[in-house]
Order: sequence, then C-alpha cells, then structure tokens
Amino acid sequence: MGKKIVVDGSNIAYVERSSNGDPRISNIVAVRKALVSKGYDPIIIVDANLRYEIDDPRQLEALLDRQEIRQAPAETDADYFVLELAKRYNSQVVSNDQFERYKELYSWIEQRRVPLMIVEEQVEFYGPKLK
Repeated sequence: MGKKIVVDGSNIAYVERSSNGDPRISNIVAVRKALVSKGYDPIIIVDANLRYEIDDPRQLEALLDRQEIRQAPAETDADYFVLELAKRYNSQVVSNDQFERYKELYSWIEQRRVPLMIVEEQVEFYGPKLK
C-alpha cells in the first residue's frame, strides 16, 4: 500500500448532503477511492453516532465490517483519534474541519490539513496541500 493519510470521515460525510439533508456515505467512498487512485493508504475515522445520521447505515456497517472505515469509541471525540493517528504516521489529514480546539496541542494541523470539495460525487482536493 501507499503512504498513509488520515481521513476525518464524519466531516467528509457532511460535505455534500443527501436530498434529505443527511450526511452521505457516498462522500466517504468517493474520497477513499480518489485517495487510493493517487497512491495513498487512507485511514478513515468516523464518530460512533454517524450510524444514526448517515443516509445508508447498512453500507456504513459493511465498510466498518471490512475495516475500510474505523469507528471511534462511543462517547469520545473522533477528532482526537484522527489527529493522534496523523501524528503517529506523520501523515496529512483530509478534512474541512479547522480543528480549532486542538491547534495548541497539534501545532502542525494547518500545514497538514487537506481541504476538499465534493460535487456530484467528484472529489476535488486542495491540490497544493496534497503531497
């Protein structure tokens, strides 16, 4: 596999919402596919409560079962795990979250965070930030 990159899956699920306003599992799948095609090995972390909000809970469960997505423990902040894994692997973080409450603890966030847009399931990473 390629270079590790950590993905804030819950944040990504909300980038482009379903017609009902629900977070979309297809966003996470599209980001994973785009990163793999660029040679990355994505570690995707989601909040435990996402299963109750996502537009397709069964697909989320299947991805969790195959360990293509990892779930943070219930009643914990997934952002912490996203940032700790990025620290461990010295990797970038794909997210539109600014991680304001963690900036003092993880001073490298702004340099390693890769923002993105999803339009009709097409992923556009902020290119200058994606190594």
